[in-house]
Amino acid sequence: MLSLFKSKKTESHQLTLEDDTFFTKLRNAEYSRLDKEGHAYLDYTGGNLYTQSQIQKHQALLRDNVYGNPHSTNPTSHLSTILVEDARKKILSFFNATDYHCIFTSNASGALKIVGESFPFNEKSSFVILADNHNSVNGIREYCTAKNGKTTYIPVQYEDLEIKADLLEKVLSEADPKANNLFAYPAQSNVSGVKHDLAWIEKAQKKGFDVLLDAAAYVPSSKLDLSVIKPDFVSISFYKIFGYPTGIGCLLVKKSSFDKLVKPWFAGGTVTMVSVVSPNKFLVYGSERFEDGTLNYLGIPAVTIGLDYIESIGMERISKRVLSLIENLSIELKKLKHDTGKYIVKIFGPDNFKHHGGTLIMNFFDPEGKLFPFEKIEAMANAKKISIRSGCFCNPGIDEINNCVTTEELANYFVSRDKGDYHDIVAYLGKMRGAIRVSVGIASNGNDLMRFVELISTLKNKAVKDL
Repeated sequence: MLSLFKSKKTESHQLTLEDDTFFTKLRNAEYSRLDKEGHAYLDYTGGNLYTQSQIQKHQALLRDNVYGNPHSTNPTSHLSTILVEDARKKILSFFNATDYHCIFTSNASGALKIVGESFPFNEKSSFVILADNHNSVNGIREYCTAKNGKTTYIPVQYEDLEIKADLLEKVLSEADPKANNLFAYPAQSNVSGVKHDLAWIEKAQKKGFDVLLDAAAYVPSSKLDLSVIKPDFVSISFYKIFGYPTGIGCLLVKKSSFDKLVKPWFAGGTVTMVSVVSPNKFLVYGSERFEDGTLNYLGIPAVTIGLDYIESIGMERISKRVLSLIENLSIELKKLKHDTGKYIVKIFGPDNFKHHGGTLIMNFFDPEGKLFPFEKIEAMANAKKISIRSGCFCNPGIDEINNCVTTEELANYFVSRDKGDYHDIVAYLGKMRGAIRVSVGIASNGNDLMRFVELISTLKNKAVKDL
């Protein structure tokens, strides 16, 4: 499979025999269940895969020790505290984040919620947000609106799904630099795989904005060095990086920005002193202020194991592998044509992979140019044990751009009813919503990609009505 997927565009992304041999051995040793069960897993943006050794190491920790709730000094609690703090230190080291606090959360969405509910929005605030954002970032606008602040969306370009730089520059410049302003965007789109320019962090900060960087889709295959780029807040979900454990993420908060977050309530573990007779309390200073209740102290040590595993391979090596595979998958898919000469596949986003991660979003067309419903494509993949993902991927902005849905159409839809869903809006607009997303990762190989290409090639000369 290496020769078939040898890069035709750029030497920097080209697979070498040494790398291919390394990842083949890695797959056989750590992910053998894929081939044993006949799976082609192409949903790494949805969730990464855990290794056999991660599970074994974590199981040994649980089997050989006794752990208690960390909120105590007893021996079992002390051991839990040590492992939790070791994981916190490991995370800060992994991201070179010595100037940050690491707050454990249930996932990236939980991290984003902390920023939304704690950021001091007011009537003078400007919340600037990229149209290419996960709904967990979009939802922060509700906090801004509730405080009478202004939310402004910056669209991305239809041609390459990258930021409209002139408009973003204008909007950032027009905001009151002395107000509590927030700019939020993803380091990498969870839909298109486009890596957005991290230089916007410093540009926005110079114009009086704090910056929230959603790094959930970026960090599984790209190095994030927080000593070089310095957003105020960073959201991360660990199963996206190494598969296990699920249900643990973190919010990294720059120490100089920590006091800007105003916690709207308190809970167990977040206060040093609280009174019932007198309505007063003292909040813990530091990460624990935002870690409500009892942490997942049995799961958090697995984060250290996962990060050790990634470091043993090297993020640069992972990044090179992922980019080579996704670029070559794009090349193979773009070769597919009907006898009419029309292309079967339309891939959204830039033609080059200079600023791109391991994700592609696409739609499929019949010989007359009619769109195959993505549900049909996903059903075909399911039958072949090929795991892909379809829909809008919790990112309505990209979907609205790709399917040319106008502001007026959406406004008319929402004011015409009290509730709705995917099928309802498609019927109302008479336009397709959604697409197919394919993403590769650390365990992907050429055979996985070819199985998908061969599946799509069966659409050749088929009409929509034939599926």
